Amino acid sequence: MSLSTDIVKNNLSNLERQDQILTFLGSRKRVTVDELMRHLGVSPATVRRDLDALAKQGKVRRFRGGAMLGQAPPELPALQRSKEQAEEKKRIGQAAAQLVEDGDAIFLGSGTTVLEVAKNLHGKKNLTVITNSLLVVNELAHDQDIDTVVIGGMLRHSELSMIGHIAEQALREVRANKVFLGIRAIDLKNGLTNDYLPETLTDRAILNIGAQTIILADHTKCGVVSTAYLAPLSAIDILITDNKTDNGFLEQLQARDIHTIVAEEAPDSEI
Repeated sequence: MSLSTDIVKNNLSNLERQDQILTFLGSRKRVTVDELMRHLGVSPATVRRDLDALAKQGKVRRFRGGAMLGQAPPELPALQRSKEQAEEKKRIGQAAAQLVEDGDAIFLGSGTTVLEVAKNLHGKKNLTVITNSLLVVNELAHDQDIDTVVIGGMLRHSELSMIGHIAEQALREVRANKVFLGIRAIDLKNGLTNDYLPETLTDRAILNIGAQTIILADHTKCGVVSTAYLAPLSAIDILITDNKTDNGFLEQLQARDIHTIVAEEAPDSEI
């Protein structure tokens, strides 16, 4: 039965095989050439040709040794996605907070990953936090050692953040040592992209206020493209991600003088 299945797979047309690749990709974040070889029962050269064809159609994004779906799916509201990659976000937040020193003036953007940074700032001294995130404001509201500057504007309900013309005007009046910004997607060719066009100008204004820009993105955001172009990779000083992010992707960033920090899992404690 296995042999007959392999024969059927090998006799698939290019279009049928590519449809199977898209179906296979739909059930996971990314696939490797080796996984597709085993799944389809074809040679690595055939898999690579199919992936290249799908990439030209914009249906997949290629990375060394495999591929992922071409577009980042629409992002759920912040409170609904708080459990997505929760452990990775916690580690990224902890790693980011270690870059914050007493006396710093920092900007914290919106989103659940940046919120994890705020949760790890308690205990810092003489800190100024500028933010357009109501989630961050709520987290820091009762910390007497942190001066919180709230950027006003139009409320984006799904993110509980302030965006728009008023927010952009306010951002022109402030400066920060470090900007911590979450991102929907980051790609080697297309740079930083988001999925909400009205927020793009606000995010660009945020990128302009910091001496150092630190992007926070778990592995599901890396090597992915979304709909609204934000900025080139050169806008980034540091990327903090988790240990599931493709090593080849990180090496390409490092080759472009972008420092990368991988938030590793804590080793199992000995009993």
